[in-house]
Amino acid sequence: MEKRILTGDRPTGRLHLGHFVGSLQNRVRLQHEYDTYILIADVQALTDNFEHPEMLRQNVFEVALDYLAVGLDPERVKIVVQSMVPELAELTIYFMNLVTVATLERNPTVKEEIKQRNFKRGVPVGFWSYPISQAADITIFKAHLVPVGEDQLPMIEQAREIVRRFNGLYGKVLIEPRAMLGTVARLPGTDGGAKMSKSLNNCIYLSDPPDTLRKRVMSMFTDPTRIHPTDPGHVEGNPVFTYHDTFNPDKAEVEELKERYRKGTVGDVEVKQKLHAALDAFLAPIRERRAQYESTPARVREIIMEGTRKARAVAQQTMDEVRSAMKLSYFE
Repeated sequence: MEKRILTGDRPTGRLHLGHFVGSLQNRVRLQHEYDTYILIADVQALTDNFEHPEMLRQNVFEVALDYLAVGLDPERVKIVVQSMVPELAELTIYFMNLVTVATLERNPTVKEEIKQRNFKRGVPVGFWSYPISQAADITIFKAHLVPVGEDQLPMIEQAREIVRRFNGLYGKVLIEPRAMLGTVARLPGTDGGAKMSKSLNNCIYLSDPPDTLRKRVMSMFTDPTRIHPTDPGHVEGNPVFTYHDTFNPDKAEVEELKERYRKGTVGDVEVKQKLHAALDAFLAPIRERRAQYESTPARVREIIMEGTRKARAVAQQTMDEVRSAMKLSYFE
């Protein structure tokens, strides 16, 4: 069997630079080496959007546009809508018997996301259990590799534990996946926060036009201890330089800026202007491809439907094997 990738995103809005370095970059790089499935996880997005499910309709389209814009090839990659593969829900239910509540409560990713969302009426069961749903997503397609950001590592380990438990009980049916981290472990938010987050409004989006990009870059946090442009500044832990290291291809320019910043001979404005230029050049072809696909919505819908159709065929085959292993195929 050709080796497979399964990865994806919850459709809570457009994708940002954190998504790119965390996972999208690896997806594009590996799409011709692996049989690749990219899941738009709308069911998981419902866990904190259940009161406004209508928002997901446009977000599914926006996320698909971002996938195509960064260079994912629709002839090679299957873009899949989670809710349109009902076999995922069945496998999730079976997996629920293999995981304890205490295990879910210890998951650091879930705990952090609950803290960020500040649920007013208590945490929905669907949100607590979404690591189980994610394990079903990965394993139903028998994925070998899951490109993810660092914050998702506990989720992959949860999936691996479930696979070991399932295979130990019922026979070796499922593949134990492994995670693949992006080139940058975690891209900080523009506010200097630990990571980019839509809910914190500290993102630079892949689809940001030049004017919006400039505003976001020029408002970025830098070195809080530096009062005047002539003060020696800190490069380490400075979000602007983290972005330079990641997205500015002119490494000589970056090193010169760092040296001058440490000496207090360059101001934040110039450092940010050069970052804006680098990011604008990086995003220009992404914006162009996005605009092309955006002008043909019927083609985008066709790509999503075809990817989902192919994915469901794989999911149905896996579930036949799962039911047989669990002795649930009563009428064969």
